[in-house]
Amino acid sequence: MTITTTTLTRAAGVAAVVGGLLYLGVQINHPHLDLDFISTTEWKVRQSMKALFAVLSLAGITGMYLRQVKRTGVLGLIGYLVLALGFVFMVSIEVAGAVVLPTIAGTSPGYVTDVLAVAVPGGHAAGDLGLMQSLINLDGMLYLAGGFLFGIALFRARILARWAAALLAVGAVATLAIPLLPQVNFRLFAIPTGVALVGLGYSLWRDQRTPAGRPLPDAVSSRLDPAGAK
Repeated sequence: MTITTTTLTRAAGVAAVVGGLLYLGVQINHPHLDLDFISTTEWKVRQSMKALFAVLSLAGITGMYLRQVKRTGVLGLIGYLVLALGFVFMVSIEVAGAVVLPTIAGTSPGYVTDVLAVAVPGGHAAGDLGLMQSLINLDGMLYLAGGFLFGIALFRARILARWAAALLAVGAVATLAIPLLPQVNFRLFAIPTGVALVGLGYSLWRDQRTPAGRPLPDAVSSRLDPAGAK
C-alpha cells in the first residue's frame, strides 16, 4: 500500500471518529470513583479507553489542522498546540490512573482518594497531591482553552463540518458550568465533545474521499483558439 497524504488524512479522520465514540462509550454507566472501584478490572478497562481516546484524538486533530493549515492561521496553530498538549497530558494522567493508583491504594488510600476527588471537575483534595494536582489542573485548562480555540479556528476555516467545530468549542466552554450544577451528572458534559470529534472526523474522512473536481474547459476560449480547431 502506498502511503500518501490523502491516506494519512483519512486515517486521522477515522482516528477522530473512533476516539469520539470511545469518549462517549466510557461515560455510559460509569461507576462512582472510589477505592473499591479502582481495584476492579472495569477500572483498568475504562482508564485504557480514556488513554486510547486521547491518543486517537491527538492523531485526529493533527489531521484536521494539517488539512486546513492555510485557512486556520495563527488561531488554528495556537488552538491545535494547546489542545494537543492537553491530550498528551491526559494520556499520562489516565495511564497513571490505570497503573499507579491501584498499586498504591492499599498503602496510601488517602492520597488515592484525593486524586479521585480532583478528577471530578470542581472537586477538592483534603491533602497535598504534589505535582499531580498541578498536572490535573493544567490539563483541564489546556483541554478547555484548546478545545475552544481550535473549534473556533475550524469553524472559521469553513472546510470541515461547521456544526461539529462549533460544538467542539461550546462543549469545551460548557465544562466551566459543572461546578455550578452539582445536581447534574458531570459526565453528560462529555457528550458534546464526543459528538464533535465524531462529526469532524467523519467530515475529514469524507473530504478526502471526494475527488477533486476537474476544471471544465472554457468553451468560448476553445472556439477562439486556432490550435483547438480540427
